[in-house]
Amino acid sequence: MSNSLFRGLQTSCSLLCASSVRTLHAVTPGCVAGLPLLLQPFTNLRAFSSAASGTEHLRDFAIIAHVDHGKTTLMDRLLSQTGNTLTGDRVMDSNALEKERGITISSKYTSFGYKGFTINAVDTPGHADFGGEVERILGMVDGALLLVDANEGPLSQTKFVLEKALKRGLKPVVVLNKVDRPSVTEQQCNEVQSNLFDLFAHLGATDDQLDFTTLYASAREGWASTELCVGQAPENPSMAPLLDAILEHVPPPPGDPQGQFAMLVTMTERDSFLGRVATGRIASGQVKVGDKIKVLRHNGAPGGDSKVTKIFKRSGVGKLELDSASAGDVISMTGAAAAGIADTIGAVDLAAALSPGPIEPPTLSMIFGPNDSPLAGREGSHLTGSKIGERLNAEAETSVSLRVLPVDGGGESFEVQARGELQLGLLIENMRREGYELSVSPPVVVYRMVNGQRMEPLEEVVCEIEDEFSGPIIDALSLRRGELLEMKPIEVEGKQRLTFVAPSRGLIGFRSLFATLTRGSGMLHRAFQSYGHYKGPLDKVRKGVLISMAGGKTTTHALGLLEPRGVLFTGIQQEVYNGMIIGECSRDGEMEVNPVREKKLTNVRNTGSEEKVSLSPPRVFTLEDAIGYVAEDELIEVTPSKIRLRKRMLDSSARKSLKRKAA
Repeated sequence: MSNSLFRGLQTSCSLLCASSVRTLHAVTPGCVAGLPLLLQPFTNLRAFSSAASGTEHLRDFAIIAHVDHGKTTLMDRLLSQTGNTLTGDRVMDSNALEKERGITISSKYTSFGYKGFTINAVDTPGHADFGGEVERILGMVDGALLLVDANEGPLSQTKFVLEKALKRGLKPVVVLNKVDRPSVTEQQCNEVQSNLFDLFAHLGATDDQLDFTTLYASAREGWASTELCVGQAPENPSMAPLLDAILEHVPPPPGDPQGQFAMLVTMTERDSFLGRVATGRIASGQVKVGDKIKVLRHNGAPGGDSKVTKIFKRSGVGKLELDSASAGDVISMTGAAAAGIADTIGAVDLAAALSPGPIEPPTLSMIFGPNDSPLAGREGSHLTGSKIGERLNAEAETSVSLRVLPVDGGGESFEVQARGELQLGLLIENMRREGYELSVSPPVVVYRMVNGQRMEPLEEVVCEIEDEFSGPIIDALSLRRGELLEMKPIEVEGKQRLTFVAPSRGLIGFRSLFATLTRGSGMLHRAFQSYGHYKGPLDKVRKGVLISMAGGKTTTHALGLLEPRGVLFTGIQQEVYNGMIIGECSRDGEMEVNPVREKKLTNVRNTGSEEKVSLSPPRVFTLEDAIGYVAEDELIEVTPSKIRLRKRMLDSSARKSLKRKAA
């Protein structure tokens, strides 16, 4: 390319960035080569103009799978294949906790061009606790890639998201991932496909959905193929076969570009300069910057009128500002400050809101309140109940499966209902990183009453463990009212796969016990199954605790005397207070102890040497461990740097008086 031509392109690009985008035409990936990097985000999208051009050149799809089956890595490879420059791995996981834990927590979308088509792709979470993210995302796509690990086959979350997709009428394209591993064989892949067919049939798939297309891929190596290549990559490895399958099997979005403008909000976020940003797919009509719009709330409440201030969409790893958009496109807009998830943004004369579709209700709840311990206020910057309530309500606006309710007679406390321990734990972790101090209660199951009978949430639990650990795992889940449904060997010699159905309340805190029983070698998968009849009270699954009866700093002398009585949760020279839980007792029942007692000094000379005190390392709780450990009369004290366990009533006499009244 000549220097004059290059300078001309740079000038044109600058003018294009300064003005609103009106005519952008998709090109094939080959056309991207040779253009300046600044131009590349604009070469991947179809034309956006005031004149509607139909939806035949659009494809909207979601990637759904069990956790850790390779969704985000596959998305990276699709972006690379279509000419986008990535700055690192797993670029769609932008949240700090997502990068730390290696899981997708919230859904994200982006778009890219391929063979003259604009493809809108959505990366969805893989954990059952974030199933609400998957449910609302399926309403804005017309197809899905069902990603399955060729080694593990369909697991609990695979069933959960697949059932939602089939009920929506989607016809998934099955992708068997990680086929480059040495353990994958043709027989194993055929068995996984057979299991998937049975799963489709069991979930009520139609004949057309049962006739699904299967591809084989290695997202890590960046290739997909219509034929299984055992032990080697195909010739000319790339993601092109998968992209071609998307164009062939994902239908164009419905909607009339000439109709009334209507868009269902599926994601919201807050920008410090632009205010609330609402994201969704345009169901019909078209919208321009400056158009008057109104918000129709899903609960019937008035939403008010407003004006569109900005329209943009994600292209690759960047954003592209638009002048207008039409039916079938996934966009983000500002100006509708009253719009929340499941609300409808439409033309001022739009009569009815769009249906948000069914959303499964929460299954667990916790009480959030200000930290009122003797050590409160030493670390955090947000301490009051009003601040905590504002933060929780802001979170509920962006999560359709989270509910925040005021507690009757609870002062500044709030009941937070969610899908599971992980979702609640991540919310608390985010709040403590933002400088909040709070106390939270143990999780409680959200029951339902059906025909006068109490119903509770049941979960499917899949355990992959070594043979020697099957007995302890069965015993542990039996104590938690779990029922063994299936027990069969898996491909790896000496391992078994156990499938249970257990009540959600029995699984609270089970993950840490599972890791202990299997010595860290097992794999545990959980997913909500349904509501069922109440299973009865749980057998005792925890011993008593050691409770501090004094405040101050712990001493080596005192902890040395206490260590034979149980497992300690605190180390030397740590601040404790009256009513704080400092350890687990070796037997049933609570024991009040003094961890701050000092050794008395005397004038008597000791002819021998002082006895040396050697302490074992204390047991350190993660947030998820603490949520699963605390009992009904206990609380978790959360600060930016500490997680402490305490009694709800700190005074010993008050606790004893309450027990006598209850008896």
